Amino acid sequence: MVYVVAVYDVEADRTRLFLNFLRRYLTHVQNSVFEGEITEGDLEEIKRELDSMLEAGESVIVYRMSSEQYVSRTVYGEDPTDDSHFL
Repeated sequence: MVYVVAVYDVEADRTRLFLNFLRRYLTHVQNSVFEGEITEGDLEEIKRELDSMLEAGESVIVYRMSSEQYVSRTVYGEDPTDDSHFL
């Protein structure tokens, strides 16, 4: 397993496409920002699919960490990954 943070900068009318795709693998934490622990195989599939989805002038950055334990994460305000606010 690897821990991944993915951010994208795409045309406004295409954000839904990237949002729906990345939600299949990662947790949506901010506009255009996703994170989570996935398999190496899923990471390769994400990279391959994102590369095919991009158009000129758009970009995606994928940060890969070998484990979530190497991530220092600080949230100011409400944490979007905190499920306790869902009943």
